[in-house]
Amino acid sequence: MIDVATEGLIARLERVPFSRWHLRPRVTMGSATFFDAFDALSLAFVLPVLVREWSMSPAQIGWLISVGYLGQFAGALLFGALAERFGRIRSAAGATALMSVMSLACAMTGSFSSLLALRLVQGIGVGGEMPVAAVYINELSKAQGRGRFFLLYELIFPVGLMATGQIGALVVPTLGWQIMFLIGGIPGLVIAALLLRLPESPRWLIGKGRLSEAEAIISEMEGSTAVGPPLRSARAMSVTERSGWIELLSGFYRGRTAVVWTLWASAFFITNGLNNWMPTLYNRVYHLGLDQSLRAATLTNVAQVLLLLVCAFTIDRIGRRRWTVACFVAGAVLLATLGSFAAQSVTAVIILVTVSYGIVGSVNAVLYLYTPEIYPTRMRAIGTGSATCWLRLSSAAGPLLVGYLVAAKGTESVFLMFAAAGVIGALAATFMLETRNRRLEDLAP
Repeated sequence: MIDVATEGLIARLERVPFSRWHLRPRVTMGSATFFDAFDALSLAFVLPVLVREWSMSPAQIGWLISVGYLGQFAGALLFGALAERFGRIRSAAGATALMSVMSLACAMTGSFSSLLALRLVQGIGVGGEMPVAAVYINELSKAQGRGRFFLLYELIFPVGLMATGQIGALVVPTLGWQIMFLIGGIPGLVIAALLLRLPESPRWLIGKGRLSEAEAIISEMEGSTAVGPPLRSARAMSVTERSGWIELLSGFYRGRTAVVWTLWASAFFITNGLNNWMPTLYNRVYHLGLDQSLRAATLTNVAQVLLLLVCAFTIDRIGRRRWTVACFVAGAVLLATLGSFAAQSVTAVIILVTVSYGIVGSVNAVLYLYTPEIYPTRMRAIGTGSATCWLRLSSAAGPLLVGYLVAAKGTESVFLMFAAAGVIGALAATFMLETRNRRLEDLAP
């Protein structure tokens, strides 16, 4: 139950329009998310070089890609739990620092086995930052326009992926593969320090019964706008609600959890499988030069940014469910077309992979918006972190399967596999709860 004092603070938070106050949290947390994307994808743009220098087999390539996602699985669980106990800010800063330190260590390694171990540890930080950041930004948002507010922040992730590709295509052929890890590590340490200066999530403070701290932050937010006097001053402490992992599978949340886990697994199985393998496939299977391969691979992230811009300005009208169903269906059709008869043409591959990735990639951002919406504050970080674990598992499985399928059956089977994942995602999306323009507190008791 939400008591009167707590309801008063929530009502005030919902009345504050998006203003200049929101700029610093969104930019700072967005910067951390940018380097999360950079660190997650940087390996894809050094792999074509490492494959030659270290004489790596397709199976080794798959393991090197997948091991990072196994680390991200652990990181999503660990930092999700830490965010519930110690707050969103300290958890996001810790995850960002870890992934940055490990990026610097990756730049100094010289063997497959050591890079494999370092990517595993780095994955813990990469996997922890993004879900905690998504929860934090979601909790700063009000019901009306939350989709646009969040997705304009979330746009920084595909922008980070796009920048990774552009930077990789520019610097790896001339400066070597180590430069990518240096670029990913040094700024991240600065951003981790800046994160610690951000205000904590008022909703998390309210959930912990720290109402005076929450009120101080909300008053600061109100002071940056013209919302008028507060509805109520909340002085009394409320009863702190606690939750555990088991509630995710309780009677009320079981259906929501099953649907969202399936969506995360399906969407990222497709996009991360394509993102991590396409530079190498263009280079090794379709015999494009290194520069051409890297530049062709960057087109996928450009397409994702463009689709996500459209999504940001329409999601609060179209709704989360209809957008997600439509994107999975369209992506599955394009990938099935590619796998059925178009995979022999490198031009067709570039066009259809780029467009299908952009479409399904917009679903990735919607899931970071949608998942925190369907859980209450007491378990929002745990719920989001556990959902992203399916991202990690499917992203680890995808590259491994691609490696074996390319060697055994060719690229056609790879695209048909991704099309099948799109069909599964579309079916799961039909069961989504529509959350647009509804208060977080009204969506999840």
